[in-house]
Amino acid sequence: MYEMMPLPYPYNALEPDIIEEIVRLHYNEHYKNYYDGLMEALAKENYDFRYPLEELPSHIDEFSLANRPLILFNAGGVLNHNLYWLSTNRNNSVPTGSLLNQINKQYGSFENFKRVFTDQARYLVGSGYTFLVTNAVGNLQIINMPNQETPYAYNLIPLFTIDLWEHAYYLQYKSNRKGYIENFWNKANFDYASYKYAQTFG
Repeated sequence: MYEMMPLPYPYNALEPDIIEEIVRLHYNEHYKNYYDGLMEALAKENYDFRYPLEELPSHIDEFSLANRPLILFNAGGVLNHNLYWLSTNRNNSVPTGSLLNQINKQYGSFENFKRVFTDQARYLVGSGYTFLVTNAVGNLQIINMPNQETPYAYNLIPLFTIDLWEHAYYLQYKSNRKGYIENFWNKANFDYASYKYAQTFG
């Protein structure tokens, strides 16, 4: 059975950039709703949890056609939020090791990478996420995905993300999504991204 990821920090850890009320609602209501929705959809399939959650989108054709959209939407909601929790923390951190080397190779510097990522996040129309992903050979890409689409469905490995749904910022920033994106960097954490890239590519 799949489990909800424990929030890796206290609800107030992202203040003042993201207030406690947002984190509490985000985790306990929005994230939990995706988890509950996924469990309910899989129960209709008598699913035996044979695949890791990250592999579920690539096996969607094994489920009934009518239930696939609900499974994909909620699985994406869980996976994307899991990564978002790992991409934020009280103490921000920068990429290290092989991930930093690849960022420098492709983007020139981490500061330039941040500018490209920020610009890409501003271009997102509607709700969704901006991801840093890698393909099977270690090439990085910054991509936008709408709603709860997940890079796993496209054989990409997500490393880092910002949640751009309104529930991630609206209570504090209202319509100022640009301000949320800019302040997000104060709590952006690349520990998981650096670990995952090094684990995959050395």
